[in-house]
Amino acid sequence: MSELSYLSAAELTTIGTPTLWAVTIGGVLALLVLDFLVTRRPHEVSLREAIAWSTFYIALPLAFGAWIWNRYDSELGVQYLTGYLVEKSLSVDNLFVFMLLLAAFAVPAVLAQRVLLYGIAGALVLRAVFIALGAAALETLDFAFLLFAIILIATAVKLLRDALTGHEQEVDINKMRSVRLLRRFMPVTDDYRGTRMTVREAGRRALTPFALVVVAVLATDILFAVDSVPAVYGITEDPYLVFATNAFALLGLRALYFVLHAALSRLVHLSYGLAIILAFIGVKLGLHWAHGIWKGVPEIPTLASLGVIIAVLAIVTVTSLRATRSQELPEREVVESR
Repeated sequence: MSELSYLSAAELTTIGTPTLWAVTIGGVLALLVLDFLVTRRPHEVSLREAIAWSTFYIALPLAFGAWIWNRYDSELGVQYLTGYLVEKSLSVDNLFVFMLLLAAFAVPAVLAQRVLLYGIAGALVLRAVFIALGAAALETLDFAFLLFAIILIATAVKLLRDALTGHEQEVDINKMRSVRLLRRFMPVTDDYRGTRMTVREAGRRALTPFALVVVAVLATDILFAVDSVPAVYGITEDPYLVFATNAFALLGLRALYFVLHAALSRLVHLSYGLAIILAFIGVKLGLHWAHGIWKGVPEIPTLASLGVIIAVLAIVTVTSLRATRSQELPEREVVESR
């Protein structure tokens, strides 16, 4: 560990000096402001534009990881890269849910990226809150790692159950509590009014469908934060690295959505892979907690975790593409016969 690292009162090791925190948070806010400026005029995103922004938002965290590796040590570098990969994988699942919500609310293509940006900003705030709560739990609760392990394993079981029943592909906006609550207190217009969330009609303030979809996206952010933060704490106990991996994974989602939009529907086995990854990290956390009590209990090295995560993601990607390709063969044959 670098000499600049320091211990908190409860023995939490972190490289996050006040200066590093300030620079990182300032950079994240600057990138968010940049994204809002880019989307201030609603427009349909071209593939070329999406690829350019996605390249930038992938190169930036990788460059930061290289800096961590060289500035501190390889162990922290591996922890950061593994955590970033976990968070990026979970963020793709976020995108799939966002895609379902945008379709369910019939969001016009020109407004899609602004909805996504509100979702990303909300997710960053929620992750920061959960990261702080997670750090506080690790400082004060001896069984915090066991609690995180239970949360991750329970989430993995739910993901697997939903994948087997097909419920992860269902979004009924009329059953969403957030939407029902808003409709109870305020009327909702029938059509979108650009990026406006409220309008005045017949002398009364009314919500637009844009406001409903933003609230729905923010509500799903809460659910994703519950499992993503414990997952990355299973890779590294450094709150700064946990925040950095979450921030970098979320910042590029707006552009990545438009790059992967067509491919998202083909990743039919992604939920199975994420369930395996979350369960694996849950077991890793459980072993880590047990090792603190009984030294004979083995721990799973971070490098081994990285290998498992990469292998699982590669396998589910290949099997997903093969499964959807076989389903498209009949349609392709019909088109060619014409």
